[in-house]
Amino acid sequence: MQRLSTGDHSVGRGAARSRPCPLPVPLPRPRSRWRVRSLVLTAGAATAALFGGLVPGAQAAAPEAAANPYERGPDPTVAAIEAPLGSYAVSQTTVSAGGVSGFGGGTIYYPTSTADGTFGAVAIAPGFTATQSSVAWLGPRLASRGFVVFTINTLSTLDQPASRGRQLLAALDHLKQNSTVSGRIDATRLGVMGHSMGGGGSLEAAKSRTTLKAAIPLTGWNTDKTWPELRTPTLVVGADGDTVAPVATHSEPFYESLPGTLDKAYLELNGATHSAPTSSNTTIAKYSLSWLKRFIDDDTRYEQFLCPLPQPSPTIEEYRGSCPLG
Repeated sequence: MQRLSTGDHSVGRGAARSRPCPLPVPLPRPRSRWRVRSLVLTAGAATAALFGGLVPGAQAAAPEAAANPYERGPDPTVAAIEAPLGSYAVSQTTVSAGGVSGFGGGTIYYPTSTADGTFGAVAIAPGFTATQSSVAWLGPRLASRGFVVFTINTLSTLDQPASRGRQLLAALDHLKQNSTVSGRIDATRLGVMGHSMGGGGSLEAAKSRTTLKAAIPLTGWNTDKTWPELRTPTLVVGADGDTVAPVATHSEPFYESLPGTLDKAYLELNGATHSAPTSSNTTIAKYSLSWLKRFIDDDTRYEQFLCPLPQPSPTIEEYRGSCPLG
């Protein structure tokens, strides 16, 4: 289905700011891809099934692969994606600044098991004056759902967004080429996230590398307010109480300047401040995970949490987005 540039919709309670009048939320589109799973029994297992159990030596064959080979983890539920951890056990490894080039090292979080094959990867940058510890909570939260996650330190805690964008890309290059977990990564399925100036950096990274599959600026800060060049599906997260990067001068113009044909969304947190992404936050995690799953893994099982558009709630001031998603 071709989406028109005017197909952006919004829901929210932010009447104090001038915003386009929300349009009716469309019904979910029919799926263009059907996921087919089947369990094929051997002749012995089929015979056993008739008698209520397996006969000696009878085995069930492995389930047929899903139509989407990048699906990882069980079918999602609200309770599952809001939980602190997912189904994968997680390991981590430290990357020293002295052993890398172009960024300041960091920590890699990854699913311990290799039984499901390779995973998409995400690099996450901290904000101004901060280190990777400020975004570390996202490491195990996302890795336990089937991603390799790299929370990075920057070359200087005073680095500006353009520099942080380059460092996010350097971190992704290290992950896929030189890291100890490179064999676990699908180098074609990469994304970026960041807080504050790191969020502005995620926009810079997506602008520079159009092959990225997802970008998520978290209460992002950048002197550049317009991003019509982006070709990466982008979820912009703002906070209604942000006085460092107020949504009216940062997150909202970032989102509104994205191409109308792009898969995009704007999530404004209710009762939150600029530092909301620096500690465990269920709303941020829920929608970030769904966005990464949908666009890095092409996992349409998660589209249910993004379309129809989420409604205002005690934690959501407003949500706008392009539905249906491409």
